[in-house]
Amino acid sequence: MRALRSLRLGLVGAVALTATSLAADALAAPAPTPVSGSATGDHSATREAMDAAVKDGVPGVVGQANDTYGTWKGTSGVGDLRTGRPRSAGEHYRVGSITKTFVATVLLQLEAEGRLSLHDKVDTWLPGVVRGNLHDGRRITLRQLLNHTSGIFNYRDDDEFVRTYILKDAFYKTRYDTVALDRHVKYAMANKPYFTPGSSWQYSNTNYSLAAMVIEKATGNPYGEEIRRRVITPLRLRATSVPGTNPRVPRPSSRAYAKLAESTDGPSHDVTELNPTRAGGGGDIISGAADLNRFYSALLRGQLLPKKQLAEMKTTVEAKGLPKVRYGLGLAERELSCGVTVWGHHGGITGWTSEAVTTADGRHSLAFNFNGDWSGDSHAVIEAEFCHTP
Repeated sequence: MRALRSLRLGLVGAVALTATSLAADALAAPAPTPVSGSATGDHSATREAMDAAVKDGVPGVVGQANDTYGTWKGTSGVGDLRTGRPRSAGEHYRVGSITKTFVATVLLQLEAEGRLSLHDKVDTWLPGVVRGNLHDGRRITLRQLLNHTSGIFNYRDDDEFVRTYILKDAFYKTRYDTVALDRHVKYAMANKPYFTPGSSWQYSNTNYSLAAMVIEKATGNPYGEEIRRRVITPLRLRATSVPGTNPRVPRPSSRAYAKLAESTDGPSHDVTELNPTRAGGGGDIISGAADLNRFYSALLRGQLLPKKQLAEMKTTVEAKGLPKVRYGLGLAERELSCGVTVWGHHGGITGWTSEAVTTADGRHSLAFNFNGDWSGDSHAVIEAEFCHTP
């Protein structure tokens, strides 16, 4: 099953930061003083890194940076392999696990309102749901869901899930099927936990399926409605939506491509249309680069959470296996090779790879998307934007 696990990590989109580039960063000597690559408003290095991703096999890239000099928009490659239509600024795309920051923000807002506590056990809100193969929701806190220290098995690592929804023939049979949040949990419960709650760190999409279920239990509303009411509408994120069962991506947009195989060889398949409930809670949101920059900038500036809850979100643990990355509550802290620290999240879902990061003061943000999920060094684009001085 080693090949299947490689497929899950590479194509399904956990926190797949490029291991080789991160290792190289760990060996690089940091600059004496952290500097931002666009300190003069020059984003040529970022454009070159985007072009390099296309040369590496990514169909196309679209991105936007915001800093004290204004807004820069860049594209490279194509949005449609059949017609050759290029990618264009302002596109909608699936953001994958960037969704987790939205979900964590809502749950922390509920804590600020006194409606729940991070110390609450999962079983308090979802009695009997986390049970089976040594999983026990009576021993896991909401905090441990949000920072991936729960030990709960990642349902997207379940062999049956992969065979049913990910590989080529299965994908085409099930691409429009609805997969309820509690079904995610059942796939996870068919496997043993990774570790005893609180004893280690392991990224698991099941944590955020459960977090979304807690939001629904605490509010009586679908988690997507709470995200719209509490985040999307107040920030006027016009390109952002929680699509529910809608399989389409709003225009303007590009096509999305995946290999749907155990290796990255072979043809690319158009996977643009799919029922996003397969990633619900942890990866279903559709957005765009401008909206993501606005969201993370507002979040880090304290516009969405009180100081206490923002501090909780930024309280991190070691993300084992990811050098110079620490994970908070739906928010990752990444130290770059030049000493600059950025906050944000990686996002992957079948056919798409996205990144959105910002500096701690929210003044310099970058968001971009690959419309393919099998190649390209997204970390190199971030390094180019924040570390390459003109």
